[in-house]
Amino acid sequence: MKAIYTFKKLPDSPRKPAPAMDTSPAYANYVLGVLFTVYVFNFIDRQAMSVFIGPIKAEFGASDTAMGLLVGFAFALLYTFAGIPIARLADRGNRRNIIAMGLAAWSLMTIATGMAKNFLHLVIARVGVGIGEAAGTPPAHSLIADYFPIHRRATALAIYSTGVFVGSAIAYLGGGYLREHFEWRTAFVILGAPGLLFVLVLRFTVKEPPRGLSEQRNNTPETSTLKETLAYLMDSPSWVCLMAGASCLSIIGYGIMMWGYEFYARIHGMPSLEVGKWMALIVGVGGCLGTLLGGVLADRLAVRKPSHVIRVPGLLTLAGMPFGAACLLAESSTVSLLCLFPFYVLLNVYIPSMYSANQNLARLSMRATASAIVLFIINIVGAGAGPFIVGALSDLFALNYGDQGLRYALLVTVVLGGIGCFFLALSSRWLARDLQRVR
Repeated sequence: MKAIYTFKKLPDSPRKPAPAMDTSPAYANYVLGVLFTVYVFNFIDRQAMSVFIGPIKAEFGASDTAMGLLVGFAFALLYTFAGIPIARLADRGNRRNIIAMGLAAWSLMTIATGMAKNFLHLVIARVGVGIGEAAGTPPAHSLIADYFPIHRRATALAIYSTGVFVGSAIAYLGGGYLREHFEWRTAFVILGAPGLLFVLVLRFTVKEPPRGLSEQRNNTPETSTLKETLAYLMDSPSWVCLMAGASCLSIIGYGIMMWGYEFYARIHGMPSLEVGKWMALIVGVGGCLGTLLGGVLADRLAVRKPSHVIRVPGLLTLAGMPFGAACLLAESSTVSLLCLFPFYVLLNVYIPSMYSANQNLARLSMRATASAIVLFIINIVGAGAGPFIVGALSDLFALNYGDQGLRYALLVTVVLGGIGCFFLALSSRWLARDLQRVR
């Protein structure tokens, strides 16, 4: 490993105190709340598709593989590729305005999803949602890093990240109700409309801070290209192992999120509204608990021993894998749901540590781009390949096991989750040294 990774000395750059901005901890918390709400809209519009896999599949005569492509690569491919240039723009321009434009775009495309007349139209609308949502998280991570100092950053990022689970819970619960009482096209129009109104709140109440505000230092005069940013991060063995681990864990995370609803409807024969209620409770409450626990834990461990910031959350995530296997293999829906809750809590403990470590391992001028690179890797593997792998394996296992194929397809992702935890343990070995290089 030592022969592969060599640290390169960067040219010294003069640093001046960061420009002052009239702000306060209360206002920083308000900005975090606004960004969190935008992220909730992000995942309502994204996750709602998983609730309607059954009706859409029946109407268009699609296979599980085709539906896996729709909820996976159709969204994730352009989402990940568009995220890089948008993040490059965010490292130079106004991050608030970029997020506002993205929110408007993906809300409109969610409404367009409800107007699709055939499967191709559905794919095009889904691609549009992905492009719009690419403008959400990288600029938001960069803004949070400027509003919150390093000893509070993991907790702030954890709060922001819970938008995934709150949005998913609303999509499951609201989507379950809409699936029960409306046809799926009407549901997407209803779900997309609120985001268009919230654009005004974001645009006119959130200030764009100077870069480096939370650390009271200015950005370096030079800017970093995508190639330089990627090379700088790849020169960190901790970052490389962190991305390997997060990629494996994202497959199981997105696999459960996108196919969990269909799993309980198909395998356990639960009614749509009942599945929606349970998935909303478990994903919403369990995901938030795990993420917030991970954020508080990471901030406390950062003060004591930096390597534990990755190691401890990784071990907790590993402890959840047996619950995941039990959840999928249980014949009783009650037992399965009881196992799903602790599994989902522990599955998300590592997320704040991953995002915080990524921001901390990047230079100031690289933060939005570093976030986009992480999202590119995680989403192309997790959000893109994850649902597709589950769908393809489900069709493959169905040859011998019928509808039970989905059960065994999801079980494969649990094995990948265990491999991901191993890479997190490797990442912790070099984390302290790599953080010192940045400072």
